[in-house]
Formats: sequence, C-alpha cells, structure tokens
Amino acid sequence: MDVVVIGDGPGGLSAALFLAKNGVSVCVYGQDKTAMHYALLKNYLGFPEINGGEFQRIAREQVERLGAKLVNARVDSLSREGTGFRVTLESGERVEARFLILSEGKSPRLAQQLGLSSEGSGGLKVDINGKTSLDGVYAVGRQVRPERSQAIISAGDGAAAAIDILSILKGAAVQDWDSPPS
Repeated sequence: MDVVVIGDGPGGLSAALFLAKNGVSVCVYGQDKTAMHYALLKNYLGFPEINGGEFQRIAREQVERLGAKLVNARVDSLSREGTGFRVTLESGERVEARFLILSEGKSPRLAQQLGLSSEGSGGLKVDINGKTSLDGVYAVGRQVRPERSQAIISAGDGAAAAIDILSILKGAAVQDWDSPPS
C-alpha cells in the first residue's frame, strides 16, 4: 500500500480523494464515527447548507468511486518498518504503507505512539503541507489545530498533504487540475 489514511472525516477523505484520483493506492481506516455526523454545515463552499451525515455519505461514495479503499476498522498501533510503516488493526491484521496520513480528530493517540509532539495549544507540529517531523507521516485536521477546526479547513489540510505526497512520488511539483471536456 502506498498510503494509509487513519480517520475518515473531511481531512482523511479529502487526502484519499486526491491520492486515489491520481492512481496512488490508498486505504482509509475509520469507523465513520466522525463528529461530522452531528454537524450542520452552512460554511462549506459549494453547499448552501448540508447535514454533516449527508456530507459524509456523499464524500465516502466519491472517494470509493475514485478507487480508494475504505475499511471499517480501528487502528490499534503504528510502527516504523524499514522505509515505511506497519499499521496494526485492532483485529491483529497488519498492513504496510510507505506514507501515513493521520486524521485522528481531537485524540492523537497514534501520533503520540510515534513520538510526535504537540505545540502549546495542543495541536501537533506540522509544516504547511501537514508533514510532521517524522519522514513519511502527515497530520491533518483537528489534531493540528484543535481550537480552530472546521470541516473545510480539515479538507484543505488533507488536500495539501496529498498533493505533497504526489509531488514526492513524482519527483516534481504536482498540481491537480481538471479541465472540462471540450
């Protein structure tokens, strides 16, 4: 597996969308228990108003249609494995990945397992693309800015992380731009 995304809210699903759309093998682990199910979005560009649960349903379908794999499972632990990572599920199943994108919401349990540190506000330290201090690991969404999280910001974080990974895999800057059919 090229990329494992942990967390299936807007940040994780957005990252998976960009990666799958560009032919990268990506698997999203989550249990669709995101806080989005309790939200009413009136501030998400492109939707005058949408219930968070409906938003999640649409996003999940779109991501799967583009080729990402969504798995209803809880990740138990993470570890460095050579140049990549080992992801161990609660069931004991293990998966190897070259990159990790953590979108754990307000509880960065797995980030802490990897030794990633938080800033004063409690958010994980990342660069502008969501890259952490651990090569190959990205963090997006609420765990990065716990006091200023919004669905659209989380989705943008996921997109930035995905574009950075795509650029690394290509060895050159990637712009994900689609032109309408002529």
